[in-house]
Amino acid sequence: MSEEQKQRILIVEDEKPMARALELKFSDSGFEAKAVHDGQQALDALDSEAFDVILLDLIMPVMDGFAVLEQLQQKGNTVPVLVSTNLSQPEDAERAKALGASDYFVKSDTPIAEVVRHVEQALGRHS
Repeated sequence: MSEEQKQRILIVEDEKPMARALELKFSDSGFEAKAVHDGQQALDALDSEAFDVILLDLIMPVMDGFAVLEQLQQKGNTVPVLVSTNLSQPEDAERAKALGASDYFVKSDTPIAEVVRHVEQALGRHS
């Protein structure tokens, strides 16, 4: 797949080592990956660049993932948003999905390779 055909993923993750690991794994899996570390940086990136999918943490400084989902919903976002978080309560997943998240998984229960599969599935790609 050539550079211009790579699907772009925005990784919104405040834990920098995790963000870097995800960025590397998605790059190795044929994506153009960009990581930002809080919700406001995510909205800024989405205002200036096009992405095919968003991988969103919920608990972050400046603006949390729920606020990002609310902003995206208000803007009529059509890009799939997958939530990867340490919040494991069903009500958190329900709230995220009500705000437009297309998928929700708990980081500690989900290996990075499986996160890639979730993203590929959301985009209709096959690994």
